[in-house]
Amino acid sequence: MNENILPSASLFLGIVPALLLLYISLKGYEGQYKEKNIFLTFIVGIVFGVIAVLIEAVTMNAGVLFIFLFPLMEQLLKTIVLNIGRLQGKKETVIYGLSLGVGFGSIFTPFSLITTRFQGGFSFANIALIVIGSFGIILLHGATGICIGYGVYIKQLPKYVTQAILLYIPVTGFIFLTTIFQVEFLQIGIVLYSVVIYWYITKKLMPRILPDHRRVQRSEKRRKII
Repeated sequence: MNENILPSASLFLGIVPALLLLYISLKGYEGQYKEKNIFLTFIVGIVFGVIAVLIEAVTMNAGVLFIFLFPLMEQLLKTIVLNIGRLQGKKETVIYGLSLGVGFGSIFTPFSLITTRFQGGFSFANIALIVIGSFGIILLHGATGICIGYGVYIKQLPKYVTQAILLYIPVTGFIFLTTIFQVEFLQIGIVLYSVVIYWYITKKLMPRILPDHRRVQRSEKRRKII
């Protein structure tokens, strides 16, 4: 792969899967959100994601503390956005949590690839593993965004922010081990874990904002897509 095209290509590899995931996940929720707010929260997610990865670059040297401090920081950044007054107690906040989360996670693909380039560890296998692992991160940020949004909606924010933090700790554990021991295949573990969490959150938690008949309609639409 030509390393000169990495910056633009890596951004593409992060944002496009995030948008595709968002499009699929919103099927069955038509009329439950404003499209301009979906776009806005996705963009805000990217901006906050940039802030998060810059902090990550500094805190990686914090040792084992990184595993716990980084999830705390990430979920608090999402909470700052979702807990504004006009979103409190609103069902659509759950959906905006999803769009914020996947936007947040989309920036980790270009960040990881560019970091690998600077470290001189470029290979096709490394790139593939990073892209796979980063997709898992997008999934988990989407799931934790839903958790926080749901907490804002039902006014039980501390409970669901804590849940989001705990859900993300295994990922920073994977990242920490990958960095320390140079075992890139652990990226696959991130994906497997994130797929399970995303499936559970979008199937069990997110549909709670819908009336019963809309839940059935959404399930039918998802089966058609799959």
